[in-house]
Amino acid sequence: MTTDFNGKIELDIRDSEPDWGPFAAPTAQPDAPNVLYIVWDDVGIATWDCFGGLVEMPAMSRIAERGVRLSQFHTTALCSPTRASLLTGRNATTVGMATIEEFTDGFPNCNGRIPFDTALLSEVLTENGYNTYCLGKWHLTPIEESNLASTKRHWPLSRGFERFYGFLGGETDQWYPDLVYDNHPVSPPATPEEGYHLSKDLADKTIEFIRDAKVIAPEKPWFAYVCPGAGHAPHHVFKEWADKYAGVFDMGYERYREIVLENQKRMGLVPPDTELSAMNPYSDVTGPNGQPWPEQDTVRPWDSLSDDEKRLFARMAEVFAGFLSYTDAQLGRVLDHLEQTGQLDNTVIVVISDNGASGEGGPNGSVNEGKFFNGYIDTVEESLRFFDQLGSPQTFNHYPIGWAMAFNTPYKLYKRYASHEGGIADSAIISWPKGIRAHGEIRDNYVNVADITPTVYDLLDITPPATVRGVAQKPLDGVSFKVALDDPDAPTGKETQFYTMLGTRGIWHKGWFASAVHAASPAGWSNFDADRWELYHIETDRSQCHDLADEFPDKVAEMVDLWFAEARKYNGLPLGDLDVLETIGRWRPTLSGDRASYTYYPGTADVGSGAAVELRGRSFAVLAEVTVEDADAAGVVIKHGGAHGGYVMFLRDGRLHFSYNFLGEIEQTLSSSEPVGPGTHSLGFAYTRTGTVENSHTPLGDAALYVDGTEVATYPGMRAMPATFGLASATLSVGRNAGSPVSRSYASPFAFTGGAITRVTVDVSGTGYADLDRDFARAFARD
Repeated sequence: MTTDFNGKIELDIRDSEPDWGPFAAPTAQPDAPNVLYIVWDDVGIATWDCFGGLVEMPAMSRIAERGVRLSQFHTTALCSPTRASLLTGRNATTVGMATIEEFTDGFPNCNGRIPFDTALLSEVLTENGYNTYCLGKWHLTPIEESNLASTKRHWPLSRGFERFYGFLGGETDQWYPDLVYDNHPVSPPATPEEGYHLSKDLADKTIEFIRDAKVIAPEKPWFAYVCPGAGHAPHHVFKEWADKYAGVFDMGYERYREIVLENQKRMGLVPPDTELSAMNPYSDVTGPNGQPWPEQDTVRPWDSLSDDEKRLFARMAEVFAGFLSYTDAQLGRVLDHLEQTGQLDNTVIVVISDNGASGEGGPNGSVNEGKFFNGYIDTVEESLRFFDQLGSPQTFNHYPIGWAMAFNTPYKLYKRYASHEGGIADSAIISWPKGIRAHGEIRDNYVNVADITPTVYDLLDITPPATVRGVAQKPLDGVSFKVALDDPDAPTGKETQFYTMLGTRGIWHKGWFASAVHAASPAGWSNFDADRWELYHIETDRSQCHDLADEFPDKVAEMVDLWFAEARKYNGLPLGDLDVLETIGRWRPTLSGDRASYTYYPGTADVGSGAAVELRGRSFAVLAEVTVEDADAAGVVIKHGGAHGGYVMFLRDGRLHFSYNFLGEIEQTLSSSEPVGPGTHSLGFAYTRTGTVENSHTPLGDAALYVDGTEVATYPGMRAMPATFGLASATLSVGRNAGSPVSRSYASPFAFTGGAITRVTVDVSGTGYADLDRDFARAFARD
């Protein structure tokens, strides 16, 4: 854009000549294509039918038929890092995103704040005359900055996107999502009972955003970054979509792998002599202190399962498949709109999954994925209780790890493991009918997610700018593979790619791959110097079945040295494999601080993780000043968490109730025997930790409910959640239950009526309840 004024300025405007060049908004090149990024979540390469899997994806197949599938596309093995790498064209550690936002630390490689000298594609395209939209999962804002008091410097609207509709965190309830519209939280436009599902909502908004601008400026191109929550847990979908897959997965995950590998070979996605890796390839590996390979990361063989377990595990896969197909159908509506409006042929479409299939369901699967983030392995018995509710608002479900291995066929391991293809080798499609001649073809070039945006710049004929918003830019780490899209034999110039994730490591160089054998976080093994390195000729041995380390020790040493050289170049250190409780408990800067007392008010926005009081199994007390105006007063006073973990204080039938929902398994409820009655009251609850459940890390304590300082109910031996109420639907709100209901005693939002709430205080000082109540009363008097 011109910066010098070339007009003429005289005393009188009539004698002056204007020049709009320095002031006009940037404009795109004539006939510049639109750009659509579609980022799926936790979808292994062997899932979709267009990659040999058994899940029907007509919209993704439609894109593949008009474009190119990448058979050696690689990510970082985890959500935030892949997205950061995708949007910047740089390695995740270069931009401070070595892990997910919830687990970051204060190091250059792992602080969760993409620096402004590594601009996002959205920031570059706005300076090139594009409209820019972000929809769905963001996961690039630090958890401690995901609140209304914080700076918005790393929210989408501050990183080049003109409009945003989605969720800031790593996952969300698909029925009750934690929605943000531009820079403020909003409630979903409908309820699950009214047919609401996030995937449809996101497709509606994508079409709306595109249409809003096109009616004004039909020739102006746009960039839409569309990231549905599918197939990250929770696997939520309407029952009829899951039922479409009834019986499809009854053969079990081992047989699924055999079927899909044959499909992949027939389709030319893997070399014809590719073998299946073992289902538990490292079951005999022990940690530095003799720890066994983590149970969480161990597959139970299908033939060892009971009939009920087989039925349960198959249903979990059916629900997952239905979730993907339903979301694919919604994205198909976006493609239909583009076709109907004549935009589809001139839209560059990039489709990826952000990492391999997820093993977070553990060996048994789970009806509450939040258990993983509290250090628990779910049980089959618990899941069978919810068999008919799988995929519904009553569950936060995830399939067992055996299906992660299956959906990553033919590769080893799964999400979180950057040392093996199961974590990093993923589905990818790129299409531009007007500009890429190849249709329905496969490209076997080694490609990393950091290479995508450099390729898009190349396709758009945009030179990566030296400065963006006045900030000098670091060079791109990725390498364009544009030449390979038209000529599969053309070299891209890419020779090396290093990987690190949650204590796991790998490096690719000219067809070879070296990987360190180490259990991923939350294993907590440490002792990285003791790791054994494997060596594979990955060009021919894609599934890492033949370790050549003993045969070529010099090559191993060369690859290990290269990993450290690349790590120094791209901020690859330090390594971290902390367990969940260690990770969540580490100090991070927060605006709310580590206070002893937090006060909340009605009529304010929900307060999310990273800003709300963190209980983490500690003693705590809740005190509320409430005015009851009639005997029918009812509704939520305060809630923190959701249907799969949290607590809520509420009035119903005139009586006071407090329910602590332990992991969605047990509602531990205290209730007053008498109505509270009209007047201004102090309503309270106290939990005093007394110890830990035997042979467990579950906090145990005694609880009591109070009205005006008088104890009205007790609950000895209450269990509390040790870490977090969840990465989603864990907000705190006063006067209503935003999101899924903490208690099954009511339906959301169960807003408080028949009176008024002045304020609610949550105290974690450990002070005796009587002293707190007295101080609280004094505060009332001062007001």
